[in-house]
Amino acid sequence: MNFVIDPPTQAVVSVYGGGAFPVRRIFCIGRNYADHVREMGGDPKKSSPVFFTKPADAVAANNSVIPYPQSTDDLHFEGELVLALKTGGQNIETPEAARDLIFGYAAGCDLTRRDIQARAKDARGPWDTSKGFDFSAPMGDIHRITDVGDLSDARLETRINGELRQGAPLSLMIWSPEEIIMSLSKLFALKAGDLIFTGTPEGVGELKRGDQLNVTIGDQLRLDFTLAT
Repeated sequence: MNFVIDPPTQAVVSVYGGGAFPVRRIFCIGRNYADHVREMGGDPKKSSPVFFTKPADAVAANNSVIPYPQSTDDLHFEGELVLALKTGGQNIETPEAARDLIFGYAAGCDLTRRDIQARAKDARGPWDTSKGFDFSAPMGDIHRITDVGDLSDARLETRINGELRQGAPLSLMIWSPEEIIMSLSKLFALKAGDLIFTGTPEGVGELKRGDQLNVTIGDQLRLDFTLAT
């Protein structure tokens, strides 16, 4: 095929132990921890899965220095577990079948331009621009599922400049990783290379220029990045 412009560089995430994971799409779920639903003014008993997307090239590598994004004065962090899919499917019916899609796990952060999101919500308009901007999906290395094992009781912790800001076991998720995959597969044809951010616990807050952020999940998954001054 003769491209009329140079094709874009493939977005990738490093794999722990070697190799690179090619990113196809980034799916995210909102309101997946009851305390965070309440924190944002919602009722977890009335909530159903809320999905949104980010562009593949929103990923930022571990230990990056990330520029402060354009057009915001209220940038928020949301520490999350990320799923990396090795294969795909539609209308997946069982947790076992959903789990078979997973290549590995990573620690990630869903960066959010909260002021843009609030204005969009007030206007009852879409809030894509609050989520899908450049460098809005920093991730640590992906660890293979065979090396990580069961994460259901692992604890997610987010620290800003060394101060603990978020801390919750993954068992507090309203929808498990398998249930998220099952629900998404009824909306999209999932495929190899897809990433899924699985939601954030309570404690989200503002990031300032120069802040250092760290997300850990269990003993293995880790993300570190710095916000540029």
